[in-house]
Amino acid sequence: MKNAIAVIASGLLAATLLAGCASGGAFNPRPVAAQSNVGPMSDLRLADSALASGSADLASSLYEKALKADPNSIEAQVGLADSAYQAGDLERARVLYTRAAGAAPGNPAPQLGLARVALRQRRLDDAAALYQTLAADHPDNAVAAEGLGTVLDLQGHHDEAQSVYRAALRLHPDAQGLTTNLGLSLILANKPREGANVLLDIAGLPNAPPQARQNLALAYALLGNMSAAKQILSADLPPASVDDNLRFYQLLRTKLAAAMPPDAASRK
Repeated sequence: MKNAIAVIASGLLAATLLAGCASGGAFNPRPVAAQSNVGPMSDLRLADSALASGSADLASSLYEKALKADPNSIEAQVGLADSAYQAGDLERARVLYTRAAGAAPGNPAPQLGLARVALRQRRLDDAAALYQTLAADHPDNAVAAEGLGTVLDLQGHHDEAQSVYRAALRLHPDAQGLTTNLGLSLILANKPREGANVLLDIAGLPNAPPQARQNLALAYALLGNMSAAKQILSADLPPASVDDNLRFYQLLRTKLAAAMPPDAASRK
């Protein structure tokens, strides 16, 4: 069983959980300023809007402009680091988050950024330590909990990850990232039926993340319902990608079945 789970963790898990990560490190921009606003605050809000729309270069230039007007702005420092992270310049993002963390040690945003970078760089022990500290210092922070669960899942500690997700969901029952990751964690623990039941709560919602539907498709595939998996995947992916995913899911199902004890099928 561990060999089969390792196959999942090295492929699908990295792709899905790191995308979920996360939302686990999702940007949380401030509202866009009214048109009449001018000055550094307007630049910050415009930068947040640019970052949220995926325009990392534009956001970076606006955050730099805001920093020239107010070099002590933690929001602009974190925003500039977020821009580097979104652009894939992880080392620059790490340096910028570290600088912001030194300037505002009580602010969780730079620490969340550092944890995101460590996770993306696959420095899982570093990421786990950062997220554990954040979760302890900010127990009501859903982003920190989602990130910690993501790291635990990537390390193969699925029961611990599920405990983290469930505890956070008691505080944040509408957090779709937590629910999505909980469903996948159950699937990775070879509990696809339980995972499907969790994911069904959100996969059909209009604003559900694509990862929720793709995780649900995986659960159905591992349960042997390839037609349902195909229908779900087709909502987001072109036919060629649907076929690729289905072949991968079938391979995983075969490996799981080969590694499963003879009486385990009845316990799924």
